Amino acid sequence: MSANFPQWIVPLSMSQLETNQKIRVGYVSHYLHSYSGTLWLTGWLKYCNHNNFEIYCYYTGNEPDAVTDKFREYSDFFHHIPHDLSSVCEQIIADKVHILVYPEVGMNPQNLLMGALRLAPVQCVAWGHPVTTGLPTIDYFLSSQLMEAENAQEHYSEKLILLPNIGVSYPKPYIPPVVKSRADFGLSDDDILYLCCQAPFKYLPQYDFIFAEIASHVPQAKFIFLRGTLLQERLQRAFANLGLNFQDYCVFLNIPERLDYLMINLLSDIYLDTFTWSGGNTTLEAIACNLPVVTRPGEFMRSRHSDSFLKMLGVTDTIADNEQEYIDIAVKLAQNPDWRHEISERMSQRHDQLFDDQVCVAALEAFYKQVVKLT
Repeated sequence: MSANFPQWIVPLSMSQLETNQKIRVGYVSHYLHSYSGTLWLTGWLKYCNHNNFEIYCYYTGNEPDAVTDKFREYSDFFHHIPHDLSSVCEQIIADKVHILVYPEVGMNPQNLLMGALRLAPVQCVAWGHPVTTGLPTIDYFLSSQLMEAENAQEHYSEKLILLPNIGVSYPKPYIPPVVKSRADFGLSDDDILYLCCQAPFKYLPQYDFIFAEIASHVPQAKFIFLRGTLLQERLQRAFANLGLNFQDYCVFLNIPERLDYLMINLLSDIYLDTFTWSGGNTTLEAIACNLPVVTRPGEFMRSRHSDSFLKMLGVTDTIADNEQEYIDIAVKLAQNPDWRHEISERMSQRHDQLFDDQVCVAALEAFYKQVVKLT
């Protein structure tokens, strides 16, 4: 990038703010639409104090939808410049933003390349892709106080900024009334439905045995996978190791419509989180459906999303310390419907503690003010 764009690698000085001048903050992403890695960003923009800040959004993708309309509504300036790296960089430079924020770096090639340039005096990344960029051009990583371990700075090339709570203001999802039954999806009312809705790459093979162990204690268990059949061969081996037929327990559904996805959440009994990289958007939507979440936090921030959500809710009964406890909790939830219902009730009463959090937005804006003065 230095060889191809030498004009955009030199450090930029922070211009002195005049009295009553607003701080210009830019947000650039390929995914300013309905996408799990950026959906949370709408809260930062929605609750922005526009007396102090001017918001610029740069949408480099080309799948606009209703969420794109929200980004446009919450921005002072919205630029849609799809698939044109040079043009979007020129626009950012022309706007002279004080701070440029990438909601994620690593999920789209163009944004990764842009991150290697110096387009603003201060450049930040957030946890839409929850790992360090490793780029010397990204100054700060905007993370969550609840998600990071004590030694977290060791995991980042950027300076780590711990925002309160989960660090983002996630809008409470709209959850429709239950308008379908289990029979509509070929499922029985007698089944215990464990929702397993993560992307296949989050299911690591060393944890395949977890499903079989749960099934060995819960004969009526059905594990609902929603994203293809990639795991079938592995699950077949894991269940066979315990003398079980995986086809008796594993169900692979194709759910193209969002309504059906929410129906599956509402009709399920238990949400099983993934190890080492937990659910983010999926867990938050499960919580909105009051679905008990079994999770086990790990070493890195990416494995502690669900853990932090449950801690914000104050419903921590289903957070496991190890693999065996994870299995035990998943089994207990199946065998003890009263406990399962009681957890769901507590979740339903505490949504306001988790969704649309404005404390983190105030802290984010305090950081922006501080860093502009320091730079």
